Amino acid sequence: MRPYGRMLVLAATVLLVDQASKFWATSALSDGESITVIPRLIRFRLLLNAGAAFSTGTGVTWVFTLTAAAAVAGILYVGRRLRSPAWTLVLGALLGGATSHLLDRLFRPPAFAQGHVVDFIDYGGLFVGNVADIALVGGCALLLLLSLRDVPLGGVPDQGRPSA
Repeated sequence: MRPYGRMLVLAATVLLVDQASKFWATSALSDGESITVIPRLIRFRLLLNAGAAFSTGTGVTWVFTLTAAAAVAGILYVGRRLRSPAWTLVLGALLGGATSHLLDRLFRPPAFAQGHVVDFIDYGGLFVGNVADIALVGGCALLLLLSLRDVPLGGVPDQGRPSA
């Protein structure tokens, strides 16, 4: 399978796991229930987030919808140049997370393109997130590492040939 195909498979996996976990969270935690996973560190509790990280920008949900759509389109476009397995992982994780958030914004209440993202993983009261957030943060961390190491999307450059 080519790198672009691998990126799409990874993105679809992130999307499916995130949406399935959100389906579980909205049904199991809808009555204000909380489930402790690791005492004082992680618990599950439902939060419908109209904003971005830490619930910022709750009045401009439509901006996050447009941003997520632009990110999805940009990743799909840039992904066509993939040759690097590491960049395939980065773009697959980012595409899956951004697509899942875009679907939440488009199709969840209260209205089309103004939907709230389902968050349910509470990290010790610091913030509440979801599986897509884990993929996005992990993808961004690896993106930073690859950028600092000058790893190109097209793979490691051939050291034996002069660049054109």
